[in-house]
Amino acid sequence: MAKKEDFPNLITKIYNLMLLVISLVILAGGALVYYAIDPDFSVFQLPSAPIAATETVNEVDELNKIENGIHVRTGLVDAEGLMTVVNNCTYCHSAKIILQNRMNTDRWNATIKWMQETQNLGDLGSNQEVIVNYLVTNYPPKMIGRREILTNIDWYELKTNNN
Repeated sequence: MAKKEDFPNLITKIYNLMLLVISLVILAGGALVYYAIDPDFSVFQLPSAPIAATETVNEVDELNKIENGIHVRTGLVDAEGLMTVVNNCTYCHSAKIILQNRMNTDRWNATIKWMQETQNLGDLGSNQEVIVNYLVTNYPPKMIGRREILTNIDWYELKTNNN
C-alpha cells in the first residue's frame, strides 16, 4: 500500500507522463499535416546533382543573347549602352515601353525626371547620359507626315460600261 508521503511524487510522475504523451501527439499531428502538404518531404532531400558553375554562366549568357543585332530577351538594338539600359530600365518596366516611345534628348530627360519624381526611380548618375544617348541614337523620333507626291506614273483610263 502506498504511503501518504508518496502521493505528491505519484501526481508529479503522472503529470510528466501526460506532458510527454501530449507532446508526442502534437508532434505526430504536425508531421501528418506536413506530410499532407509535401508527401515527398522534398525540403529534406539533397539535390540529385550539384549545380555546376557553368550552368549559371550559361543561364546568364542566355539572358544576354544577341541575335541579328537584337538583344533577344528585350528586343532592343545591340549598341553602345544597351546593357546600361537593360539593367536600369527593364528592372521596373518592359522594354516594349522603350520601343513604343521615341523621343529626343529633352523629352527622354524629362521622362526620366518624371519617373524620379512620381515612380520612385533613383538617381541614375552618369548612367543617365549613357541611357539617353542610347535611346536617342537607336530610337529617335519618327517624322510623321504625308507621303511624297506620286510622280512618273503611267496612268490609265478607267473604262466604264456607260461608254
